[in-house]
Amino acid sequence: MASNQSTKFVAIVDDDESVLSALQDLMEADGLPALCFGSAEEFLESGLQHEAACLVVDIRMPGMSGLELQAKLKAAQSDTPVIFITAHGDARVRMQAMREGAAEFLVKPFDDQVLLNRVRAALDM
Repeated sequence: MASNQSTKFVAIVDDDESVLSALQDLMEADGLPALCFGSAEEFLESGLQHEAACLVVDIRMPGMSGLELQAKLKAAQSDTPVIFITAHGDARVRMQAMREGAAEFLVKPFDDQVLLNRVRAALDM
């Protein structure tokens, strides 16, 4: 099947079900299809990483962290924009994420419109 814009989606990867649900509702209310994954491993096992137009990923999760997921995708030569969200706004982690090519790094709680703007900007990259 040819990949076109209509098959693309925002992948949301977070171990917190309430965050997944809220972010999926936010994306879909803005007209952005979204799929949720409870872990980095679940996202990778889905086989959908090449269909994701943008990733919204938590930094700290049990198992593989958001930074480890970013590194795996980069090693696979993925150019999918990654937007990190975290409750832990550690400057060192932020610098590492941005140095490795993250599109954005937002600290929870963040403004919904800021996230939507960053996702839309990442989709336009």
